[in-house]
Amino acid sequence: MKTRVLMVCLGNICRSPLAEGILKSKVDPQKVFVDSAGTGSWHIGSQPDRRSIATARRYDLDITQQRGRQFSEDDFDNFDHIFVMDNSNFRDVISMARTDEDRQKVHLILEEIFPSENVDVPDPYHGGEQGFENVYQMLNEACDEIAQKLNNGTL
Repeated sequence: MKTRVLMVCLGNICRSPLAEGILKSKVDPQKVFVDSAGTGSWHIGSQPDRRSIATARRYDLDITQQRGRQFSEDDFDNFDHIFVMDNSNFRDVISMARTDEDRQKVHLILEEIFPSENVDVPDPYHGGEQGFENVYQMLNEACDEIAQKLNNGTL
């Protein structure tokens, strides 16, 4: 059975599509399924932001096939691990949790590299290209940790 991992940000066009693409590049698709979603509904059906696409492309990742979707209560049933990009996303997702089991699936993604520090992945949407590069670097480091844990069975 595949381990299922969901990446969540606000609109599902900047940070979570990058996180999805990065993690997919680091795991065996026969063993791990990776998807992404947003807590908001503004970008349902949309491609990732052009700047996220360009940033991913610089690292030989193609995220153009991804389409925005909104996080739903069903995601607690469909995913083993839910990584959120910031504390606001964390609160939004946790508020939908029905059980302790649901809540235990939800983690800030940067806890992987900054344990117990509650560090947010900054939303690069209103910034420039460098913001997307910075986000990529943070997510790449966090996804290295997640992939290692998935590969050695500790996640």
